[in-house]
Amino acid sequence: MTRDPQAKIILSQNAKPQPLNAVSAAMTLGWRALLKIKHVPFQLFDVTVFPLMMTLMFTYLFGGALAGSPEKYIQFLLPGILVQTILFITVYTGVGLNTDISKGIYDRFRSLPIWPSAPVFGALLGDVLRYSIAAIMVLTLGFVLGFRPQGGLIGVVLAVVLVQVFAFSLAWIWIIVGMLVKSPESVMTTSFLFLFPLTFASNVFVDPATMPGFMQAFVAINPVTHLANASRGLMHGEPDFGSMVWVLIAAAIITAIFAPIALRMYHRER
Repeated sequence: MTRDPQAKIILSQNAKPQPLNAVSAAMTLGWRALLKIKHVPFQLFDVTVFPLMMTLMFTYLFGGALAGSPEKYIQFLLPGILVQTILFITVYTGVGLNTDISKGIYDRFRSLPIWPSAPVFGALLGDVLRYSIAAIMVLTLGFVLGFRPQGGLIGVVLAVVLVQVFAFSLAWIWIIVGMLVKSPESVMTTSFLFLFPLTFASNVFVDPATMPGFMQAFVAINPVTHLANASRGLMHGEPDFGSMVWVLIAAAIITAIFAPIALRMYHRER
């Protein structure tokens, strides 16, 4: 036993530390998600190398054939590449959740006096940084290649925010997938089966006017098409309010449907 009188007073106190509120708990676990990147830098590969590679390849391989020159094509391509890049990154929310559940880390949260949904929202907040890093990488390379947004800084920022809003809603689907499959690799495979046709069968890379009629019909209702249109309009100073409203409505519907399902499944998992 300690002989320090002050220590006896401290140890004899019955006061318990107050649990974190919902916002503080989510922010703390969001910081935990960022620390994962610090300890495993390879997680940034898809956020940095992949979007740069895609931008360079499509600009110089197809720019001359599709627009007459890479400089002209990059004006059309870059907003679409930004959309594709961020949407692909949304899958990491489900991958991270699946990894933590399989390793038993989420079982430890049961004993913590925190908001039960904090780990889910923390993971989503952490992924916002991924989206932002990817956007900065794509835009920086685009400026080097000659991309000149007529909408200025405000238009670019609004376009990035709009894409992130839609990506945030899409991440709920991958949370559900992450709790249904048995491994992180399965989450990645499932997501690519969904995201590849959704992004390539859109106007991200080309004008759909030359596509077959049945393909044009799908492209017209594809949410990625509307997201690319809205991003291009904002960046080039010609806002497409119809596409912007469509994207916001789609994001609200996706969130309203899949967020409650994801949270219910997560609480049942716990």
